[in-house]
Amino acid sequence: MNPELELETIAREVAECRACRLHEARKRAVPGEGPPNAAIMFIGEAPGFHENEQGRPFVGAAGRFLEELLAGIGMRRDQVFICNVIKCRPPGNRDPQADEMAACAPYLERQIAAVDPRVIVTLGRFSMARYFPNARISRIHGQARVVDGRLVVPMYHPAAALHQPALRSVVEADFAKLPDRVAKARSLEPPDSEAAPPSGAEQLSLF
Repeated sequence: MNPELELETIAREVAECRACRLHEARKRAVPGEGPPNAAIMFIGEAPGFHENEQGRPFVGAAGRFLEELLAGIGMRRDQVFICNVIKCRPPGNRDPQADEMAACAPYLERQIAAVDPRVIVTLGRFSMARYFPNARISRIHGQARVVDGRLVVPMYHPAAALHQPALRSVVEADFAKLPDRVAKARSLEPPDSEAAPPSGAEQLSLF
């Protein structure tokens, strides 16, 4: 598989996707962006107003904060892959629904397989639920765990820190640990690209 071509194929399919009701009101689908060999993949929840306008992930206020967080650890957004659990904006920025996430799941799984990141950072509870289905983000944020050969780090969504200023220092502290974790993650066994998505916490081990 050529990762770059696969990501381009996924983006084209997402742009034309009609697998759920969200295509009816979208202006532009938001497949995600970043280098095909990114060491870190950030998975958010869903596009918002600005993302729907531009077709790019994290371009509003939360996106600017994400770029600040990356700069704080000496990185730029063009060095990481950024996407969301669902690829079209829910009406009124409501929460993603189960059938919508299920419709988009194959796209996300293919993106993960194509990029093959060493570290996955989940931003918010909906992306966290893919790896930590019964957990509370307030209890496990920033705690890196190995899942199928990759390091997965659940974090608060940047928007949460904008709405609750007390969380800003928490998010910054979690981000500060990322460079060291990327370095350590390179020593892990390569993930099995044919493995099924994680099904529960029993597959997780504390890193």
